[in-house]
Amino acid sequence: MIKFFLWTLSLALAVSIGYGLFFVWKVNSLGKKVMIVPRNDQNFINTLKSFVSSKPLNLKRSEGDRINILLLGIAGKGKPGQNLTDTLMIASVNARTNQVALLSLPRDLLVKIPDESTQMKINSTYQYGLNRYKDDQEAVKLVKNIVTDITSLEINYYAILSFDGFEKATDAIGGINIMNERDIYDPRYPGPNYSYIAFTLPKGFQHLDGATALKYARMRHNDPEGDFGRAKRQQQVLQAAKNKIFSTGTLLNVFAINDLFKALGENIKTDIKTEEFEDFIELGKKIDTNNINNVVVDAWNKESLLKVSHVFYGETRAFVLVPRIGNWNEIQELSQNIFDLNKIKRRREEIAKENASIVIINKSGDEKIGNRIKSLLKENLNYKNVAILFDSIENSEEISIIYDLTGSAKPFTLDELVANLPAKASYEMKASYIKTIENTQSDLVIIVGKDLKDKYNMEEGSVEEYRNSDDTNDYSEFRKNN
Repeated sequence: MIKFFLWTLSLALAVSIGYGLFFVWKVNSLGKKVMIVPRNDQNFINTLKSFVSSKPLNLKRSEGDRINILLLGIAGKGKPGQNLTDTLMIASVNARTNQVALLSLPRDLLVKIPDESTQMKINSTYQYGLNRYKDDQEAVKLVKNIVTDITSLEINYYAILSFDGFEKATDAIGGINIMNERDIYDPRYPGPNYSYIAFTLPKGFQHLDGATALKYARMRHNDPEGDFGRAKRQQQVLQAAKNKIFSTGTLLNVFAINDLFKALGENIKTDIKTEEFEDFIELGKKIDTNNINNVVVDAWNKESLLKVSHVFYGETRAFVLVPRIGNWNEIQELSQNIFDLNKIKRRREEIAKENASIVIINKSGDEKIGNRIKSLLKENLNYKNVAILFDSIENSEEISIIYDLTGSAKPFTLDELVANLPAKASYEMKASYIKTIENTQSDLVIIVGKDLKDKYNMEEGSVEEYRNSDDTNDYSEFRKNN
């Protein structure tokens, strides 16, 4: 009996060691395939050392012990718009608390290429970088710089996954489980050669294979929230995949692990080094997926941080999304506080308590700008007392100024307006403006200068038009290059 027990124990130990060596070998092989950045030579022995070392290697981190990973989803080689980022998401992990947050940026967000006058949808920037630099690393760097400009977040790592890779990886882990909130019927799901096919999925619990999970994550035409609903489903799929990968049934299945690593090795690009994989695996096990902060930056309602507008590519009109306040400040605030969104809520409550009376005097030289700012303050930011005073716009001002007439008694309101318009604060008003407001009750007076014209001069479109816009706009600019 003792002999049988020892034999069984030895066999189990041998199998465990063999599986461990197999896992490390697959990690090492994957690292050689997926990395596109220069790296030091890494062999099997070095990888093995990183997994058995008692001292874990450090991952790159940003301020506040935060790890920010840029996740890009592309169609992949041979597909329409093969290098357009259909998915753009930032996964942030607090390495101290194991909190995780997912921030999705919409593909139609209009952005400016750094050091250029060129503007385009953010989903085109990776392809633009490839065309310009002929180098994958430089193309990714361009996208990272743009995302940092929008969110103010330092991007520590990135991963680019193709549709084929997503589909094969999902099948490798045996599919994923999701709860579909409503019946889906999309007759215009993108098919081969710029065609359309129908996609249907009943409401309720669903087990999705790779092909169906991809359609579920990409579909948008039948979603009442359009592109923003799609971003929510993408976050849902990511959570489901993470839970399945780190389940015992997957981690102890040598065939599933082999297929998963094979799918990723052929279809993913990343700057995560091989010797960092072990730390990422441990991090993935620790993070609390039951309390993920899921945030989609959208233009869906009056609280949304974006609004719909449009641009022209030649004679073709394309709908785009732009920040409602003309700058990225609100999105940056959201990104910085994504682990504690109540902080933003508390500030809004303080602003409501101050209940400031705001007067706008338009000195920008553009009659429309004053009304647009008034509409923003009243309809989107919920300021109750906002008025515009007529004043000759012939003698315009270069710089926008907010005069505080309360003696700093309403600091939350002043700080928000200074940051978001943006404008400079002042406590000494010009004599001419004192005369203009003498018959009004004013706490804060906004002098709208020429510097705000470019930020508020884009025509606003309707959400309904945007929601019904055609998918072909997604890749019209780079169609010939793909």
